[in-house]
Amino acid sequence: MPAFKLETCARPNIIALQPYRCARDDYKDDGSNVLLDANENAYGPSLAPADAAAAASSLAGFDPLGLHRYPDPHQHDLKQQLCTLRNTHHHTERTITPDNLFVGVGSDEAIDALLRCFCVPGRDRILTCPPTYGMYAVSAQVNDVATVKVPLRPAPDFALDVPAITAELTRTPDVKIVYLCSPGNPTGSLLAKADVEQILAHPTWNGIVVLDEAYIDFAPETASLAELVADHPNLVVMQTLSKAFGMAGIRLGAAFASAPVARLLNSLKAPYNISSPTSALASCALAGKGLAVMRQNRSHLAAQRDRMLRELPNVPGVGRLRGGTDANFLLFEILNAQGAPDNAIALAVYEGLAEIEGVVVRFRGREHGCHGCLRITVGTEEEVTRLLASLRQQLADVRQALAHDTNGANGTNGTNGTNGTNGTNGTNGTNGTNGTKGTKGTNGTNGTKGTNGTNGTNDTNGTNGTNGSDGSNGTNGGVA
Repeated sequence: MPAFKLETCARPNIIALQPYRCARDDYKDDGSNVLLDANENAYGPSLAPADAAAAASSLAGFDPLGLHRYPDPHQHDLKQQLCTLRNTHHHTERTITPDNLFVGVGSDEAIDALLRCFCVPGRDRILTCPPTYGMYAVSAQVNDVATVKVPLRPAPDFALDVPAITAELTRTPDVKIVYLCSPGNPTGSLLAKADVEQILAHPTWNGIVVLDEAYIDFAPETASLAELVADHPNLVVMQTLSKAFGMAGIRLGAAFASAPVARLLNSLKAPYNISSPTSALASCALAGKGLAVMRQNRSHLAAQRDRMLRELPNVPGVGRLRGGTDANFLLFEILNAQGAPDNAIALAVYEGLAEIEGVVVRFRGREHGCHGCLRITVGTEEEVTRLLASLRQQLADVRQALAHDTNGANGTNGTNGTNGTNGTNGTNGTNGTNGTKGTKGTNGTNGTKGTNGTNGTNDTNGTNGTNGSDGSNGTNGGVA
């Protein structure tokens, strides 16, 4: 009998790992769903028609990409295209070159590579600012690196709390990486350049700031700080083609860094991490025609984002926008009947949208500062129309169902032991039949006339008058 035991053979931090939950973990695409959950570009990839046709023909047997050969391990030409895109000279007179770049399988490879490069397992830490992208903490745990959290300032600004961050870096020198997200996910808010530079200038902290700009192309044209890596040796800026470029399927991310840092990242990557098809398609997207398609699709998305900003607040039960408008998604509160953000209602609406309406968004109510919130990706005109109608319907249905349950609990649950005291404080007058009586099945039914239908209103109003008189529903307490 072998002595192998997985529990003691595998690394403890991996055994304890809670994997990152992808947008499609809860609801799969059945081909008819409206997918407004993963912040993809609903208008499609940034490929000119001829490029798209060529890509399709290669799948039919035409192979222009030399797939029998290993791909270029350095991707110099692709890196030059990325540099050309980001050398705006708005933030610095210096120019970034391919020596300043690492390209990987999505931004997630860069997140992991940075951890392996700068953090000693079991000793060093990273700092994140919730609410933020979950992969920073997941990758840290995989690498046995602890996470320190300094929350963003409250909504709607979701700005960096610079004094708290710098104080933490002074207090905890073993923090080696600060992961920042700008525009934030799930906040949609652009971080202030001055705040980022203040952290970079910390006088005693020996670490790097990683700025995740996955959504930067939805922000104002000169918002990217990628070229600032030429001025700051401790700055890394991550980007991706998955969002504005609509190329999520090819999994291409990039990290801009000082040349010495980029050299380290390139040294530890797998030899041929970017496939030939990925490189070829990315090159098409970054060429002139591809950029034109991206900008056109982006303008369509901006129009629908503006429409959602106008129309979502008109849906009964939708509350305030909690965050910014610098991404291709919006973070909105979902309200209860009293007008307060409510996680139970937001979660029920999220589930109803997916399971009944076929519209998939993301519930974000458990994240710091996002109580009662749904994050909704901006879709096409048709998708937004369907979203608005479906959201209106689901909010009405959920609130009506909860109102019915509340009524069912108000004096109707007087017959149900524990629910008798719950109800919506179902028994909140003198607590349904005076709290303790409400919980005693038999007393609940005798309960000062708790089962006497109309006499239920004599429950010292513990069962809310007319609702208490709904004797027939008195046994439906389990629904409350």
